[in-house]
Order: sequence, then C-alpha cells, then structure tokens
Amino acid sequence: MTVLLVRHGRSTSNTAHTLAGRSEGVDLDDRGREQADALVERIGSLPIRAIVRSPLLRCRRTVEPLAAALALDPVVDERISEVDYGSWTGRKIGELVKEPLWAVVQQQPSAAVFPEGEGLAAVQARAVTAVREHDRRLADEHGADVLWVACTHGDVIKAVLADALGTHLDSFQRINADPASISVIRYTPFRPFVIHVNHTGSALNAALSAVPAEAETADGEVPTGDAVVGGSTD
Repeated sequence: MTVLLVRHGRSTSNTAHTLAGRSEGVDLDDRGREQADALVERIGSLPIRAIVRSPLLRCRRTVEPLAAALALDPVVDERISEVDYGSWTGRKIGELVKEPLWAVVQQQPSAAVFPEGEGLAAVQARAVTAVREHDRRLADEHGADVLWVACTHGDVIKAVLADALGTHLDSFQRINADPASISVIRYTPFRPFVIHVNHTGSALNAALSAVPAEAETADGEVPTGDAVVGGSTD
C-alpha cells in the first residue's frame, strides 16, 4: 500500500507568519489555490483510489480540485488534523521563537507539550495510527498495491515520515514538508519504504508506476532497486 502525504497549499497564515493551528477559517491564498489546481496535473493520472483529509479548511480546499477530477469523496479524519497548539494558536512566529518552549520544540520535540494544547509525541501516535489503519482498510477494500492520498499538515507529515524512516521523533525537524509538497511512503509487511520526501515538482510518477519489488527475496536478500528506493525528485 502506498500513501501520498500531501501538505495543504500555501495559506493566509503562512504568508502572515502566524501559527494557524486549528484556527477557524484559515484558507488558501492565491498561490495556494494555484497549487491545489496543479495537484490534478501532478498526480491526477495516477491510480488513486481514496483521499483522506484533515478537517481543516485549508486541507479541504487543497483536495477539492483533485477529488472532483477523480470523482472521489474525501474521507475526513480528525487524527490527521493539525497539531493543537493551545494558547500558541494564532500568534506570530516572531514572538514564539522567544518562548523557552521553542527551543524544546526544535531540539527535543518528543518532550514538547504546547500550553493548553497537545504534545508532539501524541500527534505522532495519532497520525501514524490513522495512516496505518486507512492503509489496512483500503487493502481490505481494494486489494494490494492501492495508491491513496492523505492531505494534512507539515508537522503531522514530518512525524509520520520520522516513524517510517525508523528515526526518533527528536530528529523530525530535519525533515522538510513545504506547502503543497508530496511525500510518499510504501508500507509492506516487512517495513515502510520512503520513496519521496518534500516533492514539489511538476509530476510525480517515478517509482510509482512500476510494479514494486518484493520487500524480501526468496533468498532472504533485501533488494535495493529503483522500484523501492529510486525516483526523480524534480
């Protein structure tokens, strides 16, 4: 099963340099709407069988053109919603960097719990659980090798990628997930394979159209061919 982790397009909060969190009514800006439209060209030709999205407006707007083109009805899942930043929500990033907690978020995010909000470790737990559960559900419904989209938020994507890479959450700040970027994880019975990270190019086809290599050969050797780890990142 392969999931395309799509970050929402650029939002009005991104350009205002505020921490949107779960604020109501944060929409895409003009550039973000262009990015949403461009998703159809970038991945609309792929055999996508399902779209799951965060309940927040900016994610709904991002997947609307793609869902219309593919005639799919997106599933809304609270577990891939944005981090609950609590009292940090809506504040300017320039102010937040002066808070003592900011250093914890950057250096030891597994220990970071936002005031009146949630901790990043809890975010990773809920998001990874959601992705893996949808993966199993879609396998039951459609069979093996299903391709699906999860539209969510930057920190959520980074947390899911850290889990797939087998790295500690404290390293997740080393991962980029830009607005409208696509990161790709293929889950197998043996382990996840991270195929793309922060893809922002015009089309996403490499390592997705070919039949994936088996996670382990009959001889017990682990293949390292392009079908598993390769692909363009234009």
